Amino acid sequence: MAFTYSESRGHNFTLNATFAEIEFNAYDGLVIPGGRAPEYLAMDQSVVDLVSKFSHAGKPIASICHGQLILAAANVVKGRKCTAFAPVGPVLIAAGAHWVEPENMSLCITDGNLVTGVAYTGHPEFIQSFVKALGGSITGSEKRILFLCGDYMEDYEVTVPFQSLQALGCHVDAVCPKKKSGDTCPTAIHDFEGDQTYSEKPGHDFTLTADFEGLDASSYDALVIPGGRAPEYLALDGKVIALVKDFMEAKKPVASICHGQQILSAAGVLKGKKCTAYPAVKLNVVLAGATWLEPDPIDRCFTDGNLVTGAAWPGHPEFISQLMALLGIKVTF
Repeated sequence: MAFTYSESRGHNFTLNATFAEIEFNAYDGLVIPGGRAPEYLAMDQSVVDLVSKFSHAGKPIASICHGQLILAAANVVKGRKCTAFAPVGPVLIAAGAHWVEPENMSLCITDGNLVTGVAYTGHPEFIQSFVKALGGSITGSEKRILFLCGDYMEDYEVTVPFQSLQALGCHVDAVCPKKKSGDTCPTAIHDFEGDQTYSEKPGHDFTLTADFEGLDASSYDALVIPGGRAPEYLALDGKVIALVKDFMEAKKPVASICHGQQILSAAGVLKGKKCTAYPAVKLNVVLAGATWLEPDPIDRCFTDGNLVTGAAWPGHPEFISQLMALLGIKVTF
């Protein structure tokens, strides 16, 4: 165990606006991610000025991990309760904040319009608190969701939906054949970087929350199947196939993304269904008797009855919202 975190190359993240053209008045809230970026963004006066505007206007600000370096530079934490990744504490104390020691990596603190968190493991509460700060309310969230996991599933395709559903107030469990609660699955990061297919890099280790053996599938309201490389071998596991059939036969919501549809195909549950997937999985889907829906653009997702299918992680907003619709979960402002 090292004294600090390790750093690996992550996903490429696409920007959708130009900083110089941002109109402060057009936005209702501000989110500041952590990582190494805040170290230099805190030195940029235009960034500091923007954060100050949000703070002075009383608009919600959510900052996590090292992001609080920017809050300190903008002089917006004086007299405010806040937390952060522990080594950021001395800076926040020097900036006049009421420092809250992070007893665990999932801690989040809300003080008025300011939401601060320690690290990405706290995203569920971090997101939920920010939604509340924006005036939002969540209904219909008392659902139990099961994630079917495996080694080298795609990092985003398990972590983002898992934490999003937790943020919505659902009870979410993750299981993997031959593993128990508390065990981890390594994940893979898949990006298109100019080659004929995606590149693969090591992702976060994902912690399972329940045992696969002895699982009571009837106690869950929906099933989520992440993509990545895991589905290739999970599709060969008879217990996995039986689990998927149980959910489909019970007409409970099933949401599968990317290569996850390899499992649906192997389970024989796609006949007569309309379905999309990562394009390379088209053969599996068509041979399973489904009507193929072209994922153009790649963020397209489709619902057919109780089944939600998506092509890849860029489609998460649609993927999650379509599953929410089947579950009757709503966020209103």
